[in-house]
Amino acid sequence: MTAILGVVPWTILGLILAVSVSRSVTLLSFGEEMAIGLGGRLSRIRLRAGLAVLILAGSAVAVAGPVGFVGLVVPHITRRIVGIDYRLVVPFSALLGALLVLVADMVARTVSPPFEIPLGAVTALVGVPFFLYLANRKEVRG
Repeated sequence: MTAILGVVPWTILGLILAVSVSRSVTLLSFGEEMAIGLGGRLSRIRLRAGLAVLILAGSAVAVAGPVGFVGLVVPHITRRIVGIDYRLVVPFSALLGALLVLVADMVARTVSPPFEIPLGAVTALVGVPFFLYLANRKEVRG
């Protein structure tokens, strides 16, 4: 409980920063030239987005530990569901990531009672195939 209370201010700060930069990150998804043409300052956008990612990832790992591929899988799935607008991707990624970890935890606790499978192993069962799919897809496009 102490770990959670210590991380709450950082998580709130990270979420505020992520939501505030989400519109600018959406501009970046259209390409650098388009973002510059629409008034985006690339270095400032990248700095703020990177800072938000660092704060939120650090907060998540501090409380939950490394749960593997959640951070890789969830944003890609979320973009398929809600589109490329990061004003929607950011909050829905948070919800979908929490849901994925919750379901993985339930699976880890119920697959072989009375023993528990490590949560990282269960998330890896989802993440590794998805990561391989992404890696192969990038190769084909390149």
